[in-house]
Amino acid sequence: MRVVLLGPPGAGKGTQAVKLADTLGVPHISTGDIFRQAVKEGTQLGKKAKEYMDSGLLVPDDVVVGIVRERLGQSDCRDGFILDGFPRTVEQADALAASLTAAGTKLDMVINIDAPEAILLQRLTGRRVCQSCGTPFHVHFTPPRQAGKCDNCGGDLYQRDDDKEETVRKRLQVYTVQTEPLIAYYQDKGLLKTIDGSRPAPEVLEEIIRSLGR
Repeated sequence: MRVVLLGPPGAGKGTQAVKLADTLGVPHISTGDIFRQAVKEGTQLGKKAKEYMDSGLLVPDDVVVGIVRERLGQSDCRDGFILDGFPRTVEQADALAASLTAAGTKLDMVINIDAPEAILLQRLTGRRVCQSCGTPFHVHFTPPRQAGKCDNCGGDLYQRDDDKEETVRKRLQVYTVQTEPLIAYYQDKGLLKTIDGSRPAPEVLEEIIRSLGR
């Protein structure tokens, strides 16, 4: 099963991708995770990606496409994958289609997880991460027992630069301009299924699985 998850920042793509990959037994491929790891390691790619991510902008197509093409060529993707965070532009979608065609395969479905902007803002701006162990928290949904401190190791919690309100609003604007055209792109190809992402995560996952015929 080869699936792309679309949706604005905060719609829950990452959460659903992890659960869906586990359910289907295929790898979850997140460009966001790839870039954050590169930032943490201080690689040349990481430094370049951080400039764009901190500004709420998309990482250039040529960088993203190269990384994803290399990842999809690995053996664990032979029977399928869940793509989360790619493609984000029509150009990236064309590049993905070309790569899959060259490999003699194609996408099975594109799931568009949608939610109102007010919910997206609450989800994103409330996220906090432990500086020491990386454990995630949320000031509304999963708050720490002691404000500003990690329940696991006692480390300080911080808000990522790309989760600050000004940057989040810019990320949503960028999504609308550059990524929403993908909805029409995949709709025209008969691959798109839109799902209400404002509901609890288990309900969203259940509907995705039904849509995939599983």
